[in-house]
Amino acid sequence: MDRLKLKAVLGSHPHVQAVKAGELRSDLFDLDFVEYTPTNTAFKPMVRDQAFDVCEMAIVTYLMAKAHGKPLVLLPATMLGRFQHAYALYNPARGTLGPSDLEGKRVGIRSFTTTTGAWIRGILANDYGVNLDKIRWVTFEDPHVAEYVDTTERAPKDRKILQMLLDGELDAVLGETSNDPKLKPLFPDPAAEAAKWYARRRIVPVNHLVVVTEQLAKARPEMVAGIYDLLKRNKDLAGPAASPDLVPFGIEANRMPLELIVDYAFQQALIPRRYAVEELFDATTRGLN
Repeated sequence: MDRLKLKAVLGSHPHVQAVKAGELRSDLFDLDFVEYTPTNTAFKPMVRDQAFDVCEMAIVTYLMAKAHGKPLVLLPATMLGRFQHAYALYNPARGTLGPSDLEGKRVGIRSFTTTTGAWIRGILANDYGVNLDKIRWVTFEDPHVAEYVDTTERAPKDRKILQMLLDGELDAVLGETSNDPKLKPLFPDPAAEAAKWYARRRIVPVNHLVVVTEQLAKARPEMVAGIYDLLKRNKDLAGPAASPDLVPFGIEANRMPLELIVDYAFQQALIPRRYAVEELFDATTRGLN
């Protein structure tokens, strides 16, 4: 049988380097990599047109795609996981602002449906008691999933999110970092806050996993298992995981972060109901560990 060529998009993460460089290969298929910078610009064509066979994808984008019946299948292979507290900024020139002070404020975010945004809003609502409905959300981009009705205020087309914060047109922004000395983190000591959060929850917030098209998953399930196996081999090759492991592989290793982000996405009305972790996978990917 001819080797299948699969069109793939993965970010340049250390634990996929050998696969992307062609040093680690499968006996079943070849991965033909297409570069998207930043990687999140590939999510929209993947959700809307299934433009690739294999694609890195933000977990909230996948949950929303699932809710709208998009023919994608999730693999429990984390490409990007990180603590989120550092990705929220404010401008101290307009007075001190903390996580509990956001109600009634104008808060900018690239798109309301970003995964980092969903994680931080979940932290604000569940750990700081913030009523998210009392925040005036200002967004800059459409959601990846076209069917989602975005009711947020849209920033003027030519404006940049950090510039609007510096100009006093926004009180805070989520999902951004900056070295500008005029801006400060919303969480006073992000690393300490993240450590406390992890001590309490024992969860690493996962941002990006991997999806394949349903067409590939149904026609060639052995290929899907092979893709996961290849990525796992690369992760093992990259050496011992950090502690905690920021890029967990396997259903069980991802169970708690997936349960929590499903919960947050449901609370924020990004998805219509809470999905059980098993529902996020198909017959093949459900067995991957």
